[in-house]
Amino acid sequence: MRFISTRASDPGQSVGFRQAVFTGLAPDGGLYVPVEQPDLGGLLAGMSPRSSFAELAEALCTALFGEEVDAPALRRIVDRAFGFAPRLAALEQGLSLLELYHGPTCAFKDFGASFLAAVMEELLQEESRRAVILVATSGDTGSAVARAFFRRRNLDVVILYPSGRVSPLQEQQLTTLGENVTALEVLGSFDDCQRLAKQAFLDRELQDHLRLSSANSINLGRLVPQSFYYLYAASQLQPGGGPLYFCVPSGNFGNLTAGVYAWLWGLPVRGFLAATNSNDVVPEYLRTGDFRPRPSVRTLSNAMDVGNPSNFERLLHVFHRRKDEMKQLIRGVPINDADTREAMRRVYDERGVLLDPHTAVGVLASRRVRRELEADAQIVTLATAHPGKFVEIVREVTGVEPQLPESLRAALSLPKLAIPLEPSLEALKSFLRGRYP
Repeated sequence: MRFISTRASDPGQSVGFRQAVFTGLAPDGGLYVPVEQPDLGGLLAGMSPRSSFAELAEALCTALFGEEVDAPALRRIVDRAFGFAPRLAALEQGLSLLELYHGPTCAFKDFGASFLAAVMEELLQEESRRAVILVATSGDTGSAVARAFFRRRNLDVVILYPSGRVSPLQEQQLTTLGENVTALEVLGSFDDCQRLAKQAFLDRELQDHLRLSSANSINLGRLVPQSFYYLYAASQLQPGGGPLYFCVPSGNFGNLTAGVYAWLWGLPVRGFLAATNSNDVVPEYLRTGDFRPRPSVRTLSNAMDVGNPSNFERLLHVFHRRKDEMKQLIRGVPINDADTREAMRRVYDERGVLLDPHTAVGVLASRRVRRELEADAQIVTLATAHPGKFVEIVREVTGVEPQLPESLRAALSLPKLAIPLEPSLEALKSFLRGRYP
């Protein structure tokens, strides 16, 4: 499989999987996207509902990356990455939850982060090289990357997170590991963190000094494996059911982009719902045709507080920058905080199910749109985080204390290890040069 920058005009400028993974951001500032769109429909049709997620992941890796990475290496990567799996659970008639929070940090980003860490560790060991991974996070990415890369051979990780804008538990997860994981508490917003990361990747001095790469969803090595659970969910549904839709709580739009790639490769899906909070620049684009990035605003669903989503550039590339083409597949559904609270309360009262605020955004968006779809439509809403990651708001809204998985409880007792950082490229460069001489 070959990849090209979203900003490249010549298809001959494509690169292989290894180069794309370790470069992260393309040299021209664009994002890598697949050149070919493989047809995986036959592979999916051959998978039984009894097939495990790991079996499907290995088959998909072979189909996508087998020309560049040999079968034993891919098997090791999948074995190291996926000691956990998604679970599909019915919520109500025509609406299911795809639970993506059964990994080590109880959020969907465990899938992409664990895969990328396993890929990088495997390939760096072959090359006897070391790399520094720079990550901007609005919440769950940082904790997932920290855990996935912790103690991985030949890898150091630097995480940029916005001070005071992640949940207490998210902060504990991403700041308490130490060793090869360093957390930088940026005195600004997530947009500042993301800007710093992009500037660092394009800075020639840093690139000459370090082998710098990314574990954000700008890195397709983290993005592509997120397509796997869409294909897995489709394989688990009863054959002969109604048209399939996925509802995706969306912030930086990597998760939705992965779903769109799955669609390009043969996922039998009728459409996607892009459920956002008040940071609704993409729903606004789908409504008006104008993409107007702006500073993010703080909401209950903080991991989706993104005012300039990076992966929207990939979506524009897929749909040839044509809004009408994108609208045929994607519908934007913004949800405000008041309605998010009401959705959390109502789902618990009606179904006895606790939702984190991000998943609640998706469930409410699904409920609003479902009545406009075919009578037998199936909507699978991505449950992106365990409610225990947002104890304070879940308890406040429902009056119920969510039970914390052991992996979350363990993080609460550890001391915070974070270094304050001004939101400037010079401050970041000074830190990196000093830490990795």
